Amino acid sequence: MSFANVFRSIASRPRSATKGPLDVDEAPVASPIPSQASRFSSSQQASPRTSLSRGLSPASRSSAPSIAPVTSKDFSFLLRPEIYHQLSPLSIPPPFRHPSRQPAPETPIPDLLNHGHFRSAAIAAVQALTSSPVSALSAAAHPPVSPTDHVRIFELLYTRLVCLCLIDATSLAAQESKALEDLNSAFYLDPLTGAHLVPWELRVLGVRLQAIGFGDPRRAVMSYYELAREARVEIAKAGKAHDHSTSELWKHRLAELGVKVAGALVEMDDLAGAAEHLATLGDGNQPFKVGGDGRLAMSRALLWLHLGDVEAARLCVSDGKGGEMGERIVDALADMADGEYKTALEKWQELKSTMEENGVHDEMIGVNLAVCQLYTGNMTEARDSLEGLVDEGSASHTLLFNLTTMYELCTDRHKNLKLRLAERVASKQPTPLGWEKTNADFKL
Repeated sequence: MSFANVFRSIASRPRSATKGPLDVDEAPVASPIPSQASRFSSSQQASPRTSLSRGLSPASRSSAPSIAPVTSKDFSFLLRPEIYHQLSPLSIPPPFRHPSRQPAPETPIPDLLNHGHFRSAAIAAVQALTSSPVSALSAAAHPPVSPTDHVRIFELLYTRLVCLCLIDATSLAAQESKALEDLNSAFYLDPLTGAHLVPWELRVLGVRLQAIGFGDPRRAVMSYYELAREARVEIAKAGKAHDHSTSELWKHRLAELGVKVAGALVEMDDLAGAAEHLATLGDGNQPFKVGGDGRLAMSRALLWLHLGDVEAARLCVSDGKGGEMGERIVDALADMADGEYKTALEKWQELKSTMEENGVHDEMIGVNLAVCQLYTGNMTEARDSLEGLVDEGSASHTLLFNLTTMYELCTDRHKNLKLRLAERVASKQPTPLGWEKTNADFKL
Protein backbone atom coordinates (compact mmCIF):
# COMPACT_ATOMS: atom_id res chain seq x y z
CA MET A 1 0.00 0.00 0.00
CA SER A 2 1.42 3.39 -0.99
CA PHE A 3 2.12 6.19 1.47
CA ALA A 4 -0.81 8.26 0.23
CA ASN A 5 -3.16 5.25 0.33
CA VAL A 6 -2.29 4.66 3.97
CA PHE A 7 -3.62 8.12 4.79
CA ARG A 8 -6.67 7.64 2.59
CA SER A 9 -7.55 4.51 4.50
CA ILE A 10 -7.17 6.39 7.76
CA ALA A 11 -9.30 9.27 6.50
CA SER A 12 -12.09 6.92 5.48
CA ARG A 13 -12.38 5.39 8.94
CA PRO A 14 -15.86 6.07 10.39
CA ARG A 15 -15.81 8.68 13.08
CA SER A 16 -16.13 7.37 16.60
CA ALA A 17 -19.33 8.24 18.41
CA THR A 18 -17.35 9.11 21.54
CA LYS A 19 -17.12 12.86 22.08
CA GLY A 20 -13.75 14.29 23.00
CA PRO A 21 -12.64 17.73 24.13
CA LEU A 22 -12.34 18.90 20.52
CA ASP A 23 -15.99 18.07 19.75
CA VAL A 24 -18.89 20.42 20.37
CA ASP A 25 -21.08 19.02 23.11
CA GLU A 26 -24.51 20.60 23.41
CA ALA A 27 -25.24 18.99 26.78
CA PRO A 28 -25.70 21.49 29.61
CA VAL A 29 -22.92 21.84 32.12
CA ALA A 30 -23.56 22.08 35.82
CA SER A 31 -22.75 25.41 37.40
CA PRO A 32 -19.63 25.59 39.54
CA ILE A 33 -20.16 25.33 43.25
CA PRO A 34 -20.94 28.68 44.94
CA SER A 35 -17.76 28.68 46.97
CA GLN A 36 -15.51 28.18 43.96
CA ALA A 37 -14.37 31.81 43.76
CA SER A 38 -13.29 31.69 47.39
CA ARG A 39 -11.03 28.75 46.57
CA PHE A 40 -8.75 31.11 44.66
CA SER A 41 -8.75 34.12 46.96
CA SER A 42 -6.09 32.67 49.21
CA SER A 43 -3.84 31.82 46.26
CA GLN A 44 -3.89 35.13 44.40
CA GLN A 45 -0.29 35.84 45.42
CA ALA A 46 0.84 32.33 44.53
CA SER A 47 3.40 31.60 41.86
CA PRO A 48 2.12 30.68 38.40
CA ARG A 49 4.14 27.50 38.74
CA THR A 50 1.32 26.10 40.88
CA SER A 51 -1.05 24.46 38.42
CA LEU A 52 -4.70 23.77 39.07
CA SER A 53 -5.21 22.16 35.69
CA ARG A 54 -6.45 19.00 37.37
CA GLY A 55 -8.64 20.45 40.08
CA LEU A 56 -9.98 23.55 38.31
CA SER A 57 -13.23 23.46 36.41
CA PRO A 58 -12.93 25.31 33.07
CA ALA A 59 -16.43 26.66 33.69
CA SER A 60 -14.91 29.29 35.94
CA ARG A 61 -12.96 30.92 33.10
CA SER A 62 -14.44 33.63 30.91
CA SER A 63 -13.83 34.35 27.23
CA ALA A 64 -12.07 37.65 27.84
CA PRO A 65 -10.05 39.34 30.59
CA SER A 66 -11.59 41.94 32.84
CA ILE A 67 -11.77 45.43 31.39
CA ALA A 68 -10.16 46.93 34.47
CA PRO A 69 -7.94 45.31 37.08
CA VAL A 70 -10.07 43.86 39.86
CA THR A 71 -7.20 42.53 41.92
CA SER A 72 -3.91 43.80 43.24
CA LYS A 73 -1.93 40.86 41.91
CA ASP A 74 1.70 41.64 41.36
CA PHE A 75 2.93 40.77 37.85
CA SER A 76 6.35 42.35 38.34
CA PHE A 77 7.98 39.00 37.51
CA LEU A 78 7.05 39.75 33.87
CA LEU A 79 8.69 43.18 33.96
CA ARG A 80 12.26 42.06 34.62
CA PRO A 81 14.66 43.29 31.88
CA GLU A 82 16.68 40.07 31.91
CA ILE A 83 13.71 38.20 30.42
CA TYR A 84 13.91 40.02 27.12
CA HIS A 85 16.57 39.76 24.43
CA GLN A 86 18.33 42.51 22.55
CA LEU A 87 17.44 42.66 18.85
CA SER A 88 20.54 43.21 16.77
CA PRO A 89 20.20 45.49 13.73
CA LEU A 90 22.92 43.50 11.96
CA SER A 91 20.33 40.96 10.81
CA ILE A 92 18.69 43.68 8.70
CA PRO A 93 19.97 44.59 5.21
CA PRO A 94 21.59 48.07 5.04
CA PRO A 95 18.80 49.69 2.97
CA PHE A 96 16.35 49.08 5.83
CA ARG A 97 18.72 50.48 8.47
CA HIS A 98 18.95 53.94 6.92
CA PRO A 99 17.89 56.52 9.55
CA SER A 100 15.52 58.26 7.15
CA ARG A 101 13.53 55.06 6.80
CA GLN A 102 13.39 54.15 10.49
CA PRO A 103 10.47 55.34 12.66
CA ALA A 104 11.06 57.93 15.36
CA PRO A 105 11.57 56.55 18.91
CA GLU A 106 8.43 58.34 20.12
CA THR A 107 6.16 56.67 17.54
CA PRO A 108 3.23 54.98 19.37
CA ILE A 109 3.06 51.21 19.16
CA PRO A 110 -0.26 51.16 17.23
CA ASP A 111 1.31 53.37 14.54
CA LEU A 112 4.34 51.10 14.37
CA LEU A 113 2.08 48.10 13.83
CA ASN A 114 -0.03 49.86 11.22
CA HIS A 115 3.10 50.63 9.19
CA GLY A 116 4.62 47.18 9.51
CA HIS A 117 7.52 48.20 11.76
CA PHE A 118 7.30 45.00 13.78
CA ARG A 119 10.88 45.06 15.05
CA SER A 120 10.46 48.60 16.38
CA ALA A 121 7.12 47.64 17.95
CA ALA A 122 8.74 44.69 19.72
CA ILE A 123 11.44 46.99 21.11
CA ALA A 124 8.90 49.62 22.19
CA ALA A 125 6.82 46.98 23.98
CA VAL A 126 9.84 45.91 26.03
CA GLN A 127 10.73 49.52 26.85
CA ALA A 128 7.26 49.96 28.32
CA LEU A 129 7.34 46.63 30.14
CA THR A 130 10.75 47.21 31.70
CA SER A 131 10.43 51.00 32.17
CA SER A 132 13.55 51.58 30.07
CA PRO A 133 12.73 54.25 27.46
CA VAL A 134 15.63 55.63 25.42
CA SER A 135 14.48 59.24 25.76
CA ALA A 136 11.89 61.48 27.37
CA LEU A 137 9.86 61.49 24.15
CA SER A 138 9.97 57.70 24.07
CA ALA A 139 8.84 57.56 27.69
CA ALA A 140 5.85 59.74 26.84
CA ALA A 141 4.89 57.51 23.91
CA HIS A 142 5.49 54.25 25.80
CA PRO A 143 4.81 55.03 29.47
CA PRO A 144 5.99 52.49 32.04
CA VAL A 145 3.41 49.95 33.10
CA SER A 146 2.23 49.31 36.63
CA PRO A 147 2.98 45.80 38.01
CA THR A 148 -0.72 45.43 38.87
CA ASP A 149 -2.09 46.54 35.47
CA HIS A 150 -2.53 43.06 34.04
CA VAL A 151 -4.53 44.28 31.03
CA ARG A 152 -1.70 46.44 29.69
CA ILE A 153 1.03 44.00 30.70
CA PHE A 154 -0.52 41.17 28.70
CA GLU A 155 -1.30 43.48 25.79
CA LEU A 156 2.34 44.56 25.59
CA LEU A 157 3.60 41.02 26.06
CA TYR A 158 1.35 39.73 23.28
CA THR A 159 2.59 42.51 21.00
CA ARG A 160 6.18 41.61 21.82
CA LEU A 161 5.80 37.88 21.16
CA VAL A 162 3.76 38.27 17.98
CA CYS A 163 6.18 40.81 16.53
CA LEU A 164 9.12 38.53 17.26
CA CYS A 165 7.37 35.76 15.35
CA LEU A 166 6.67 38.12 12.45
CA ILE A 167 10.35 39.10 12.14
CA ASP A 168 11.45 35.45 12.11
CA ALA A 169 12.67 35.50 15.72
CA THR A 170 10.39 32.73 16.97
CA SER A 171 13.21 31.15 18.96
CA LEU A 172 13.59 34.35 21.00
CA ALA A 173 9.83 34.57 21.50
CA ALA A 174 9.84 30.97 22.73
CA GLN A 175 12.49 31.73 25.33
CA GLU A 176 10.70 34.87 26.52
CA SER A 177 7.34 33.10 26.75
CA LYS A 178 8.79 30.80 29.41
CA ALA A 179 8.52 33.69 31.88
CA LEU A 180 4.74 33.17 31.90
CA GLU A 181 5.32 29.71 33.37
CA ASP A 182 2.05 27.79 33.91
CA LEU A 183 -0.83 29.71 32.33
CA ASN A 184 -3.27 27.22 33.88
CA SER A 185 -2.20 28.29 37.35
CA ALA A 186 -4.74 29.78 39.75
CA PHE A 187 -2.45 32.79 39.91
CA TYR A 188 -3.83 33.93 36.54
CA LEU A 189 -7.47 33.69 37.66
CA ASP A 190 -9.63 36.48 39.01
CA PRO A 191 -10.19 35.51 42.67
CA LEU A 192 -13.73 36.92 42.61
CA THR A 193 -15.14 35.55 39.35
CA GLY A 194 -12.69 32.82 38.41
CA ALA A 195 -12.22 34.49 35.00
CA HIS A 196 -8.87 34.08 33.31
CA LEU A 197 -6.90 37.33 33.30
CA VAL A 198 -4.78 36.41 30.26
CA PRO A 199 -6.34 37.15 26.84
CA TRP A 200 -7.29 34.08 24.82
CA GLU A 201 -4.99 35.03 21.94
CA LEU A 202 -1.96 35.17 24.23
CA ARG A 203 -2.86 31.85 25.84
CA VAL A 204 -3.11 30.14 22.44
CA LEU A 205 0.15 31.71 21.22
CA GLY A 206 1.84 30.77 24.47
CA VAL A 207 1.05 27.09 23.96
CA ARG A 208 3.25 26.72 20.89
CA LEU A 209 5.96 29.10 22.04
CA GLN A 210 6.33 27.41 25.43
CA ALA A 211 6.43 23.99 23.78
CA ILE A 212 9.37 25.24 21.71
CA GLY A 213 10.99 27.05 24.62
CA PHE A 214 10.82 24.08 26.98
CA GLY A 215 11.77 21.64 24.22
CA ASP A 216 8.66 19.53 24.81
CA PRO A 217 6.41 19.33 21.71
CA ARG A 218 3.95 17.06 23.53
CA ARG A 219 3.26 19.95 25.87
CA ALA A 220 1.52 21.78 23.00
CA VAL A 221 -0.92 18.94 22.32
CA MET A 222 -1.87 18.63 25.98
CA SER A 223 -2.26 22.39 26.37
CA TYR A 224 -4.46 22.68 23.29
CA TYR A 225 -6.73 19.97 24.70
CA GLU A 226 -6.87 21.87 27.98
CA LEU A 227 -8.05 24.97 26.12
CA ALA A 228 -10.47 22.87 24.08
CA ARG A 229 -12.05 21.54 27.25
CA GLU A 230 -12.62 25.10 28.38
CA ALA A 231 -14.09 26.02 24.99
CA ARG A 232 -16.61 23.16 25.18
CA VAL A 233 -17.75 24.33 28.60
CA GLU A 234 -18.17 27.90 27.36
CA ILE A 235 -20.17 26.68 24.35
CA ALA A 236 -22.54 24.81 26.63
CA LYS A 237 -22.89 27.81 28.95
CA ALA A 238 -23.62 30.15 26.03
CA GLY A 239 -26.18 27.72 24.64
CA LYS A 240 -27.92 27.49 27.98
CA ALA A 241 -28.06 31.29 28.13
CA HIS A 242 -29.23 31.47 24.47
CA ASP A 243 -26.23 33.69 23.67
CA HIS A 244 -25.75 32.82 20.00
CA SER A 245 -22.85 35.19 19.27
CA THR A 246 -20.80 33.96 22.21
CA SER A 247 -21.56 30.37 21.30
CA GLU A 248 -20.34 30.92 17.73
CA LEU A 249 -17.19 32.61 19.01
CA TRP A 250 -16.28 29.62 21.17
CA LYS A 251 -17.19 27.15 18.42
CA HIS A 252 -14.80 28.99 16.14
CA ARG A 253 -12.09 28.83 18.80
CA LEU A 254 -12.71 25.12 19.30
CA ALA A 255 -12.43 24.48 15.57
CA GLU A 256 -9.16 26.42 15.43
CA LEU A 257 -7.77 24.37 18.30
CA GLY A 258 -8.58 21.18 16.42
CA VAL A 259 -6.48 22.33 13.47
CA LYS A 260 -3.68 23.51 15.78
CA VAL A 261 -3.51 20.06 17.38
CA ALA A 262 -2.96 18.55 13.94
CA GLY A 263 -0.26 21.13 13.25
CA ALA A 264 1.44 20.29 16.54
CA LEU A 265 1.43 16.59 15.65
CA VAL A 266 3.01 17.40 12.28
CA GLU A 267 5.76 19.37 14.05
CA MET A 268 6.33 16.27 16.20
CA ASP A 269 6.75 14.25 12.96
CA ASP A 270 3.73 12.18 13.98
CA LEU A 271 2.21 12.27 10.50
CA ALA A 272 0.03 9.22 11.07
CA GLY A 273 -1.38 10.73 14.25
CA ALA A 274 -2.01 14.05 12.50
CA ALA A 275 -3.85 12.32 9.66
CA GLU A 276 -6.00 10.29 12.03
CA HIS A 277 -6.77 13.38 14.09
CA LEU A 278 -7.73 15.43 11.03
CA ALA A 279 -10.04 12.65 9.89
CA THR A 280 -12.05 13.03 13.12
CA LEU A 281 -12.61 16.78 12.75
CA GLY A 282 -15.95 17.90 11.38
CA ASP A 283 -18.55 15.99 9.44
CA GLY A 284 -18.98 18.07 6.31
CA ASN A 285 -21.67 20.27 7.85
CA GLN A 286 -19.51 23.37 7.36
CA PRO A 287 -18.44 23.53 11.01
CA PHE A 288 -15.31 25.41 10.06
CA LYS A 289 -16.91 28.08 7.91
CA VAL A 290 -17.38 30.55 10.73
CA GLY A 291 -18.13 33.99 9.35
CA GLY A 292 -18.39 32.54 5.86
CA ASP A 293 -14.68 32.82 5.09
CA GLY A 294 -13.84 29.12 5.04
CA ARG A 295 -10.41 29.86 6.52
CA LEU A 296 -10.33 26.83 8.78
CA ALA A 297 -11.47 24.57 5.97
CA MET A 298 -8.49 25.84 3.98
CA SER A 299 -6.20 25.20 6.95
CA ARG A 300 -7.35 21.59 7.12
CA ALA A 301 -6.89 21.19 3.37
CA LEU A 302 -3.33 22.52 3.53
CA LEU A 303 -2.50 20.12 6.34
CA TRP A 304 -3.81 17.21 4.28
CA LEU A 305 -1.63 18.35 1.38
CA HIS A 306 1.34 18.42 3.72
CA LEU A 307 0.52 14.85 4.71
CA GLY A 308 0.30 13.77 1.07
CA ASP A 309 -3.42 13.03 0.77
CA VAL A 310 -4.67 15.25 -2.05
CA GLU A 311 -8.14 13.70 -2.15
CA ALA A 312 -8.71 14.43 1.53
CA ALA A 313 -7.52 18.00 0.89
CA ARG A 314 -10.01 18.44 -1.93
CA LEU A 315 -12.78 17.01 0.24
CA CYS A 316 -12.14 19.63 2.94
CA VAL A 317 -13.14 22.46 0.62
CA SER A 318 -15.72 20.65 -1.50
CA ASP A 319 -19.41 21.58 -1.61
CA GLY A 320 -18.66 25.21 -0.81
CA LYS A 321 -17.01 24.58 2.57
CA GLY A 322 -13.98 26.60 1.51
CA GLY A 323 -15.73 28.92 -0.93
CA GLU A 324 -15.43 28.81 -4.71
CA MET A 325 -11.98 30.39 -4.79
CA GLY A 326 -10.74 28.18 -1.97
CA GLU A 327 -11.82 25.06 -3.83
CA ARG A 328 -10.06 26.19 -7.01
CA ILE A 329 -6.88 27.07 -5.11
CA VAL A 330 -6.71 23.71 -3.34
CA ASP A 331 -7.37 21.95 -6.65
CA ALA A 332 -4.38 23.70 -8.24
CA LEU A 333 -2.18 22.96 -5.23
CA ALA A 334 -3.22 19.32 -5.37
CA ASP A 335 -2.11 19.16 -9.01
CA MET A 336 1.26 20.56 -7.98
CA ALA A 337 1.50 17.96 -5.22
CA ASP A 338 0.89 15.27 -7.84
CA GLY A 339 3.59 16.73 -10.10
CA GLU A 340 1.08 17.91 -12.72
CA TYR A 341 2.72 21.32 -13.12
CA LYS A 342 1.41 22.03 -16.62
CA THR A 343 -2.18 21.43 -15.54
CA ALA A 344 -1.63 23.43 -12.37
CA LEU A 345 -0.11 26.31 -14.38
CA GLU A 346 -3.26 26.60 -16.47
CA LYS A 347 -5.39 26.71 -13.33
CA TRP A 348 -3.21 29.37 -11.70
CA GLN A 349 -3.39 31.48 -14.86
CA GLU A 350 -7.19 31.22 -14.83
CA LEU A 351 -7.28 32.15 -11.15
CA LYS A 352 -4.98 35.11 -11.75
CA SER A 353 -7.19 36.39 -14.57
CA THR A 354 -10.32 36.01 -12.45
CA MET A 355 -8.77 37.89 -9.54
CA GLU A 356 -7.46 40.70 -11.73
CA GLU A 357 -10.88 41.14 -13.32
CA ASN A 358 -12.13 41.90 -9.82
CA GLY A 359 -9.26 44.31 -9.20
CA VAL A 360 -7.38 41.95 -6.87
CA HIS A 361 -3.69 41.08 -7.16
CA ASP A 362 -3.09 37.98 -5.04
CA GLU A 363 0.54 37.31 -4.18
CA MET A 364 0.02 33.65 -3.29
CA ILE A 365 -1.47 32.91 -6.69
CA GLY A 366 1.36 34.76 -8.43
CA VAL A 367 4.08 32.90 -6.53
CA ASN A 368 2.57 29.49 -7.26
CA LEU A 369 2.13 30.44 -10.90
CA ALA A 370 5.83 31.34 -11.08
CA VAL A 371 6.82 28.05 -9.45
CA CYS A 372 4.83 26.15 -12.07
CA GLN A 373 6.48 28.22 -14.81
CA LEU A 374 9.88 27.24 -13.42
CA TYR A 375 9.02 23.54 -13.29
CA THR A 376 7.69 23.62 -16.85
CA GLY A 377 10.99 25.03 -18.14
CA ASN A 378 10.10 28.75 -18.33
CA MET A 379 12.64 30.23 -15.91
CA THR A 380 12.72 33.67 -17.52
CA GLU A 381 8.94 33.98 -17.34
CA ALA A 382 9.00 32.76 -13.74
CA ARG A 383 11.56 35.41 -12.78
CA ASP A 384 9.55 38.12 -14.54
CA SER A 385 6.40 37.01 -12.72
CA LEU A 386 8.06 37.26 -9.31
CA GLU A 387 9.66 40.62 -10.06
CA GLY A 388 6.28 41.87 -11.22
CA LEU A 389 4.83 40.98 -7.83
CA VAL A 390 7.55 43.02 -6.12
CA ASP A 391 6.79 45.97 -8.39
CA GLU A 392 3.13 45.71 -7.36
CA GLY A 393 4.12 46.08 -3.71
CA SER A 394 4.22 42.46 -2.51
CA ALA A 395 7.20 41.47 -0.39
CA SER A 396 6.49 38.38 1.71
CA HIS A 397 9.27 36.07 2.85
CA THR A 398 8.06 33.38 0.43
CA LEU A 399 8.13 35.74 -2.54
CA LEU A 400 11.56 37.18 -1.75
CA PHE A 401 13.07 33.78 -0.97
CA ASN A 402 11.81 32.32 -4.26
CA LEU A 403 12.99 35.32 -6.27
CA THR A 404 16.47 35.29 -4.75
CA THR A 405 16.65 31.55 -5.40
CA MET A 406 15.77 32.33 -9.02
CA TYR A 407 18.68 34.78 -9.12
CA GLU A 408 21.00 32.04 -7.90
CA LEU A 409 19.80 29.76 -10.68
CA CYS A 410 20.20 32.44 -13.35
CA THR A 411 23.67 33.84 -12.65
CA ASP A 412 26.78 33.58 -10.49
CA ARG A 413 26.56 37.32 -9.78
CA HIS A 414 23.42 36.93 -7.76
CA LYS A 415 24.62 38.91 -4.72
CA ASN A 416 24.36 42.23 -6.55
CA LEU A 417 20.87 41.30 -7.72
CA LYS A 418 19.88 40.47 -4.15
CA LEU A 419 21.19 43.80 -2.83
CA ARG A 420 19.34 45.71 -5.54
CA LEU A 421 16.20 43.77 -4.66
CA ALA A 422 16.62 44.75 -0.99
CA GLU A 423 16.90 48.40 -2.04
CA ARG A 424 13.74 48.12 -4.14
CA VAL A 425 11.77 46.60 -1.28
CA ALA A 426 13.08 49.14 1.24
CA SER A 427 11.93 51.98 -1.01
CA LYS A 428 8.32 50.79 -0.86
CA GLN A 429 5.79 52.52 1.36
CA PRO A 430 5.26 50.76 4.72
CA THR A 431 2.13 48.64 5.04
CA PRO A 432 0.52 46.69 7.91
CA LEU A 433 1.75 43.50 6.23
CA GLY A 434 5.31 44.30 7.25
CA TRP A 435 7.98 46.58 5.84
CA GLU A 436 11.33 45.74 7.43
CA LYS A 437 13.00 42.55 6.18
CA THR A 438 15.93 40.43 7.36
CA ASN A 439 19.03 39.12 5.63
CA ALA A 440 17.44 35.68 5.54
CA ASP A 441 14.61 37.01 3.36
CA PHE A 442 17.15 37.83 0.65
CA LYS A 443 19.48 34.88 1.37
CA LEU A 444 22.30 37.31 2.14
